[in-house]
Amino acid sequence: MLTIPRTLFDEDHAAFRDTARRFMEQEVAPHHARWEEQSHVDREIWTKAGAAGLLCATMPEEYGGHGVDKRFSVVVMEEAARINATGLGWGLHSEIVAPYLLHYGSEALKRKYLPKMASGEMIAAIAMTEPAAGSDLQGVRTTAVKDGDHYILNGSKIFITNGYLCDLVIVVAKTDPAKGARGTSLLVVDTSMPGFTKARPLHKAGMKAQDTCELYFDNVRVPAENLLGELNSGFIYLMQELPWERLQIAVISIASAEAALDWTIQYTNERKAFGQEIAKFQNTRFKLAELKTEIQVGRVFVDRCIELILENKLDPATASMAKYWCSDLQFKVMDECVQLHGGYGYMWDYPITRAWADARVQRIYGGTNEIMKELISRSL
Repeated sequence: MLTIPRTLFDEDHAAFRDTARRFMEQEVAPHHARWEEQSHVDREIWTKAGAAGLLCATMPEEYGGHGVDKRFSVVVMEEAARINATGLGWGLHSEIVAPYLLHYGSEALKRKYLPKMASGEMIAAIAMTEPAAGSDLQGVRTTAVKDGDHYILNGSKIFITNGYLCDLVIVVAKTDPAKGARGTSLLVVDTSMPGFTKARPLHKAGMKAQDTCELYFDNVRVPAENLLGELNSGFIYLMQELPWERLQIAVISIASAEAALDWTIQYTNERKAFGQEIAKFQNTRFKLAELKTEIQVGRVFVDRCIELILENKLDPATASMAKYWCSDLQFKVMDECVQLHGGYGYMWDYPITRAWADARVQRIYGGTNEIMKELISRSL
């Protein structure tokens, strides 16, 4: 559908895309509606994805991955977005949590967790947001106090993706509250540790199949060796990893917008009003032309950002631009496409309706779009 051909991928990526697409169509799509009803995916889909090589592919082979570049993970994200499989928390698991372990974890932690994450045997989450601390990570109140060879962890986290099913979670905690952001550390917490509890999945307006929940830590004793990197350096590590996290949101935004436009073009060519297909009305054609143009602009920009991340040259400001602009565009596309579907656009059985509801949160998580603009303004 795109006017400008993509040059980002090679034959290996194309073959991998075929594998990912078949998996999504055969193993994910038939079950997604049921997962929405139960507020989480089946755990079995994780082990199936691991067996298919769809998890932690960019991790080194010695830790269970395939040692490939991030474009392979982009393929998985795009293929999930193509069918609006928003219940899958694989991107966070494979391309947010796993890199933290790889970059800052001890050899023991890498060998303990990464192979099981790659196989889908263990599901991972990261706990940043708190009831009173969202985009402002400096406001974190969860504490980790050193006690011999352990840290005593107390606090709670909310809106945690993969939270209900997770087996391990990277927790952002204050290890020296007097230092503010400079007193933040990252701890790897195993859900089997006493004092760690989970609430039931939250009931959200969209992304209903994604198991998002609240986590509680009541005097959880976390071994000191589960500290990632250096003490009180957590905020720095978060800032280093956030550009890739935010670009992932942009990747999903554009792929989702492309899918929505495809559905809407098909619908408007089939649906008739006043004796002719809706697509023949000038208003419809002009609106679709506008959306196609803006999606094409976003696609070229995001692909260039992917090239930059592969070269380790994507700066935080540009990543923030991609996150805010593409997620804004995604919701605009969804809203316009719902309008072109008429009353059917408000029916949950139609994919555009679910995608519209799912898209709204993209402008909130990963740092709100208002925060993205603040970060961009600091680079001016």
